[in-house]
Amino acid sequence: MGISWFYVVAILLFITNAATLCRGGITSSYVRKVESSEDMPLDSDVFRVPHGYNAPQQVHLTQGDHVGKGVIVSWVTMDEPGSNKVLYWEANSKIKQIAKGTVSTYRYHTYNSGYIHHCTIQNLKYNTKYYYMVGTGHSRRTFWFVTPPPVGPDASYTFGLIGDLGQTYDSNMTLTHYEMNPNQGQTVLFVGDLSYADKYPNHDNNRWDTWGRFVERSNAYQPWIWTAGNHDVDFAPEIGEPEPFKPYTKRYPVPYQASGSTSPLWYSIKRASAYIIVLSTYSATSKYTPQYRWLEAELKKVNRKETPWLIVLMHCPWYNSYGYHYMEGETMRVIYEPWFVKYKVDMVFAGHVHAYERSKRISNIDYKIVSGECTPANNQSAPVYITVGDGGNIEGLTTKMTEPQPKYSAYRESSFGHAILEIKNRTHAYYSWHRNQDGFSAKADSFLFFNRYWHPVDESY
Repeated sequence: MGISWFYVVAILLFITNAATLCRGGITSSYVRKVESSEDMPLDSDVFRVPHGYNAPQQVHLTQGDHVGKGVIVSWVTMDEPGSNKVLYWEANSKIKQIAKGTVSTYRYHTYNSGYIHHCTIQNLKYNTKYYYMVGTGHSRRTFWFVTPPPVGPDASYTFGLIGDLGQTYDSNMTLTHYEMNPNQGQTVLFVGDLSYADKYPNHDNNRWDTWGRFVERSNAYQPWIWTAGNHDVDFAPEIGEPEPFKPYTKRYPVPYQASGSTSPLWYSIKRASAYIIVLSTYSATSKYTPQYRWLEAELKKVNRKETPWLIVLMHCPWYNSYGYHYMEGETMRVIYEPWFVKYKVDMVFAGHVHAYERSKRISNIDYKIVSGECTPANNQSAPVYITVGDGGNIEGLTTKMTEPQPKYSAYRESSFGHAILEIKNRTHAYYSWHRNQDGFSAKADSFLFFNRYWHPVDESY
């Protein structure tokens, strides 16, 4: 009888310990109404063409240099090239300056683009509001932006995070929710998949135009930092389009040469106290490729005494507990993850999976086939991995999750939304994720980050 009870107790202890070892974090109890995402009609006001002959449209900004003193202004004119100049001035000054840009067009299958303008404005003052004007005559349009503070360890700054946006009713809700957030970012870190033009017959590039008009209400006033996703590749040799990323690179330039990159698909910038590295999941990543060589050299350049916060953007997540795109980033992870741990990357933001998830600080760099060590382990030198591929695109939500929730997963939810990263100083940053269905200031998930270089303690408690 004693032996029987011994076995019962042993089995119960085994089950309890096994549950503890396998238990993950929180799978949200919030249940979003399951419905398909639907594109907004083309006559929606969000796609409206601005008034006036040849009026500039699809106006958007991104950083124009490595340190935040430059901005790239882009826009499209449909009827003729028009002026390729930008008139700009400080908010409290009457002195106007002129910057001259370039104009180009491209053809994709049977589509002919409008006239695409790009103009880089250099040597701006930090922490300054500027107005800028594009177009001529009665079709001139005026916008504004604010430059970041000087690069430095205690420069506070707020970023918005959006991914996989598209142009559905849910996309509009996401962008509106972000715009109405009282802690709206000063710059958006966009983790890929912009227009989803490739979801339409022959990759209908008119959908690049509608998307550009849709996001102008935000992107003309604050820079968006671009990351390329799989729906931005537009590789379609079957219709005579063998050049990958053609519409994306023609429309959305980035300052890649400022960081020594040979491709606009991977690059870095400094902004306030953050060093941001953008990687391309859909370019070659293996050893000795251009992206590999660049990243190897780039990580060595990061001075954490100047820019304490080291942030990486990519499209495909390395850690993902949903049923879709599971382990798609594994090859890239195996190659680059040891560097992320060595250089103490603070956080990695990705999209691709149309849901939300935040990991614990974990790594799988000890993976060994012979020993069988293949489970991600807690590692305080590793980043937190966050998936924000929940912008609201036509493909809809990812709802299937792996069960049980992996131990490395801290929080996950199948909803659309956006995130906010508020860098406070060199040691602390506050992060929050906001589902579309809540009030503008409501936080469905939040996390206090401790910097890996200046304050490398376990914040998971």
